[in-house]
Amino acid sequence: MLLAVDIGNTNTVIGAYDGATLKASWRIRTERDVTVDELGIFFRNLFESQGLDFKQAREMIVSCVVPPMLDAMMNLARKYLHIEALSVGPGIKTGIPILIDNPKEVGADRIVNVVAAYDRYQQAMIVVDLGTSTNFDYCSPKGEYMGGAIAPGLIISSEALWQKASKLQRVEISTPKRVVGKDTVSAMMSGLVFGHVGLIDGIVKRMKAEVGTDPMVIACGGLAELVAGLSETIEEVVPNLTLEGLRILFERNRPQKA
Repeated sequence: MLLAVDIGNTNTVIGAYDGATLKASWRIRTERDVTVDELGIFFRNLFESQGLDFKQAREMIVSCVVPPMLDAMMNLARKYLHIEALSVGPGIKTGIPILIDNPKEVGADRIVNVVAAYDRYQQAMIVVDLGTSTNFDYCSPKGEYMGGAIAPGLIISSEALWQKASKLQRVEISTPKRVVGKDTVSAMMSGLVFGHVGLIDGIVKRMKAEVGTDPMVIACGGLAELVAGLSETIEEVVPNLTLEGLRILFERNRPQKA
């Protein structure tokens, strides 16, 4: 069994693969100060909840944008699974050219998403990943990673509004019923969600005009389902895109057995 782990700033997504089949997946909160033993107990309980044995994971790949968590996850693999996990980073074989000024600075999750998107559709793509930040990543018709854009995510925008405007309260993100809000909460929700949808559609349209191709636009991430139905440009939601990219990368970098 392959254990695929994507550690983001807000959430960590975990997938258990049997070959190319995703047997179970989980989305949990990223805890920067978690210990290896806490992770061991947590993972065992997650697997048991789905009738799986954590110790059956004999392979592991990790994508991480939170450095302290990467060490903890790599040590989890060593202590509890007695394996060496593969980390997505410089030197890994992606199978796609990364045509930006400094390839080493691009986030691991962004590369993973483009790898999965191009492998799935084999055409020019814009991937919109709605997480802590909202990332826009473009790959060419030849499968070349060309770069993208990064904007504050919906939750960051909501928290900033609550923290910086003393009379506004914290709200839970949900689909607005109308654009013209009849109270403060609905007005905030309208501005946050419809404003973010406008941001997404605006950037996607500008990207399409700039690259001169007709890329397919897909969305992933925790808020993708909420936003996609309101967007003019998002064509499909692929919830497990990042996990699938990790599986593909592991296959392309599978350690050779002696």
